Amino acid sequence: MQTNILGIESSCDETAAAVVSDGEQIRSSVVASQLATHAKYGGVVPELASREHLRAIVPVVRQALVDAGVELHDLSAIAVTSGPGLVGSLLVGISYAKALSYASNVPLIAINHVEGHIHSVLLENPEVRFPAGALVVSGGHTHLFEIRAAGEYRLIGKTRDDAAGEAFDKVAKLLGFGYPGGPVIDKLAPFGDATAVRFSPVKMKGNPLDFSFSGLKTAVLRWTERHDVNADLREEIQRRKQLRKASVDDWLKVTPQRTLDLLASFQRTVIEELLRRVNLAAEEIGAESAIIAGGVASNAGLRKQALAYNGLRFYFPAPELSTDNAAMIAAAAFPKFQAKEFAGLELKAQASLVLA
Repeated sequence: MQTNILGIESSCDETAAAVVSDGEQIRSSVVASQLATHAKYGGVVPELASREHLRAIVPVVRQALVDAGVELHDLSAIAVTSGPGLVGSLLVGISYAKALSYASNVPLIAINHVEGHIHSVLLENPEVRFPAGALVVSGGHTHLFEIRAAGEYRLIGKTRDDAAGEAFDKVAKLLGFGYPGGPVIDKLAPFGDATAVRFSPVKMKGNPLDFSFSGLKTAVLRWTERHDVNADLREEIQRRKQLRKASVDDWLKVTPQRTLDLLASFQRTVIEELLRRVNLAAEEIGAESAIIAGGVASNAGLRKQALAYNGLRFYFPAPELSTDNAAMIAAAAFPKFQAKEFAGLELKAQASLVLA
């Protein structure tokens, strides 16, 4: 008999539900995005995110069940993200999951959002060998873990300031590319010279596996000031404001080569900072495999550069599983279901929940 788990994810600005069987077969996956709501503000507005989750949670879960061809009584468990994330957003998903669990008498399982991202890779790649390194990198997270064995994690590195995805979005906003800017930079970077602008490597005391991206973001700002391009940049930004839903060709028409070189150099530096630490971590823990998950894992430049590393096999999620989704939450719940690690109705949202 199959173990059907309904996953619910609402940690930030996407309302998602999915049904996964036996931890690896995705029966359905539904995601309601809020990008249009938050784009005008240049980032996620927590109060608006909570309101949009309230509107979307019921139809999204209903659609996930319909697409999977199951009803509540066919479920073995209901899994929900309990943290980390925006507390208001988390509460919407948790409250609804608890209500479903109580009404249907189906067990409830609490899932760490970061562990969910790791399982977005493991559900498609069960052959990953442990110990392994795992980098979860997105707009809200840049965490580096050692996975000693299935379900056993040790945090070995993290960002001290901005997350990598956050740095992408802030640089894009600075240069007038709107929100979210990471995907735009990734698409335009191949048209620039990645060696044109030299950014100094990050130097920090303490843990060599920690990350820092605030200095790089500031370096981009200083470069525009130092090269006296602000007046031209303002004109560029005004032209780009009319291209919120532009194609790559449209962006190229209003983006001079100087800016393309800057974008390419910025992306190259971020990728080098990420991969250098993953490689260092793999040597430290004796790993032959490395998982890279989270929204930035969909970056084409990062995936391409990872292939150049000898002696370390990288695993990435499918593009549709890179950003927040509920299939990864349901997949992460399967081992917990087998171990009967169930949550009670007293489950609370934990905005700063740590994976350990």
